Amino acid sequence: MASSEPETGSEYVAHHLHHFASGEQHGLFDPSVIHYDTLFFSLLTIGIVLFVLRLAASRATTGVPSRFQALVEIVVEMVEEQAKSMVSVDRSFAAPLALTVFFWVALMNAIDLLPVDLIPSAARVLGFDHMRPLPTADINGPLGMALGVLVLSLYYSVRIKGLFGWIKELFIAPFGSVHLTANPLTWIGGAALALANFGLNLIEYVSKTFSMGMRLYGNMYAGELLFFLIALLGGSFAADSTQNIVMGSVLGLFQVLLGFGWTIFHILIVLLQAFIFMMLTLVYIGQGQESHAAH
Repeated sequence: MASSEPETGSEYVAHHLHHFASGEQHGLFDPSVIHYDTLFFSLLTIGIVLFVLRLAASRATTGVPSRFQALVEIVVEMVEEQAKSMVSVDRSFAAPLALTVFFWVALMNAIDLLPVDLIPSAARVLGFDHMRPLPTADINGPLGMALGVLVLSLYYSVRIKGLFGWIKELFIAPFGSVHLTANPLTWIGGAALALANFGLNLIEYVSKTFSMGMRLYGNMYAGELLFFLIALLGGSFAADSTQNIVMGSVLGLFQVLLGFGWTIFHILIVLLQAFIFMMLTLVYIGQGQESHAAH
């Protein structure tokens, strides 16, 4: 139940950072808690992306394309060119996946461009105390997508190299292997080198997944916080305008200028982070298909 007393700045930000969840989260990772808002807006945006791409494909013509078709074709050609340079074996699935990832992440990021109080206020009308609409500012969203990319890269690695070839590569790359002889020292050295190779490969898989997810999460979380702080200027403007017209007007003008400038800059961040996530998806799937064993 909402309090009748006005919120402080910290309470305002804390309220907007709170998820509509199945329970209270304890710790950074709590698998027992489900963020319903992150799930809803993630599924909503991917549904919109698939519908729009399907619509573009069904309305595609060989003649003079419409502006909508031309825009989609430009992105498709860009993704295809990147896929050709990064995925050398099998691009039949990687290119469509990267295209979908680009549009999906861009649309999720674009939710941050909506007024910060629009969706939470609408949720309150419907009876929900909390609603955080930006899936990429929830660490579970980007890390979940990064984990999906890891699973796909492992799948393609096993599919192309075979299960035995993939397991073998875990223990002989990147440092190679020892030629085993009757000398027991070669067996000891071989075991130590295989263990080192396996440890480095394991670290690489984990670090790539975390860096991919944390990069997107960190940028969008920071951008979301800045929008909250800019919105607080509007509250200060409303409060000061009743007491000091000059100070209130200055705060109001500063909020408009700062909000406009940050929105323009944030559009670039939205598209850039979507592009980076798409590129990393292609890179990791391409690396999974390549052989890294030393000869």
